[in-house]
Amino acid sequence: MSYTIQLLDQYEQMLRVEKLIDEIWGGGAAGAIPAHLLITIAHNGGLVFGAFEGDQMVGLALGFLGSHQTERGDVLKHCSHQMGVHPQHRGKGIGFALKKAQWQMARRQGIDLMTWTYDPLLSRNAYLNIGQLGAICNTYKREYYGEMVDALNAGLASDRFEAEWWLNTPRVEKRLDRQNYVRITLDEYHKAAAQMLYAPETHADLGLLMPPETYALPKKKLVLIPIPGDFQTMRKNAPQLAHEWRFFTRNVFETAFAAGYIVTDFVYENGRGYYILTDGNAQIG
Repeated sequence: MSYTIQLLDQYEQMLRVEKLIDEIWGGGAAGAIPAHLLITIAHNGGLVFGAFEGDQMVGLALGFLGSHQTERGDVLKHCSHQMGVHPQHRGKGIGFALKKAQWQMARRQGIDLMTWTYDPLLSRNAYLNIGQLGAICNTYKREYYGEMVDALNAGLASDRFEAEWWLNTPRVEKRLDRQNYVRITLDEYHKAAAQMLYAPETHADLGLLMPPETYALPKKKLVLIPIPGDFQTMRKNAPQLAHEWRFFTRNVFETAFAAGYIVTDFVYENGRGYYILTDGNAQIG
């Protein structure tokens, strides 16, 4: 491992975090988190991490304390607001290491739950958040951040999943043990009679996946929801198609969540992503 993860608590470090946020998201002043706010978060129960290769900061994660409504009432949680890795340093496991550092420190604070939001159409993020970390989700938020202007999100409805990461569960501990955790393949989900809610087709001219006109209602214990493998490229090269995927999957996920299903896994195979949803009455493993 050529990088290190550090818990940050100095103002000079926060200036570097502020700069890295702009390098990753490209939002300028509208997307900036000022250093004075970052240092306040770090000194008042929040957590700010930096990932370093040598002296260069290449990744960050930051969050703060919040509350979460459950059937048993409000519980204390860590709200992970932002996590990102510089484009030149992705694919090295840095995002996983940053989240594991958050997991370790939040548990040390006596916290059981961490939440964050992410775009449900980003396969890379879904694979990390759901597939590798073991977060779950049954909450879809339409236009959560309003009209966004940063380079990664501008021009598209800011719909988000709210992921729940229950830090002290065997499910999460197993997934964080990367050397011993054995992932379930798409073929194994098919053998378990998982229901595919729809089958996308490839656009004849663009060579990109198109959402179908309709989908099946979820009925089985396990259901599969496919999404494009590289939604960011689609957003840049075929924005209208990206809009169609946004509104189509919004309808699919809201329907499934209303029926009591929970996102419990994510598989990425053959250039395509697949969400696995489990009936809420079934055991989540």
